[in-house]
Amino acid sequence: WQIMIHGESYKPIVAEAARKAATEIYNRIMVTHLLMDEAKPDRVAGAVGFNVRSGDFYVFRAKAVIVCAGGASHIYKPRSVGEGMGRTWYAPWSSASAYALPILVGAKMTQMENRIVLTR
Repeated sequence: WQIMIHGESYKPIVAEAARKAATEIYNRIMVTHLLMDEAKPDRVAGAVGFNVRSGDFYVFRAKAVIVCAGGASHIYKPRSVGEGMGRTWYAPWSSASAYALPILVGAKMTQMENRIVLTR
């Protein structure tokens, strides 16, 4: 009744659902910029990026774009010491690209001061 949220069990379930739903899947693409629509200047029309393994460049055109990249983690030094030093709940590779991509095309970012604080 519950899917355990561990990488080894959760990722294959999501990957299988994506394979069934999509006609093409692009893996390991680092999106670097969003593309704006010329007809509607306030609308995103696609994205550009490159494959992190082969270096191939990709241009994606889209009717709708959802930015679901990572937030920002490890911005501040953790307060934990000793054994807890370096442990994190958030993904260590989250480089704030979910914030940077929209900001670079002029999006107004609001409510960014709200962060999830998990009690442990």
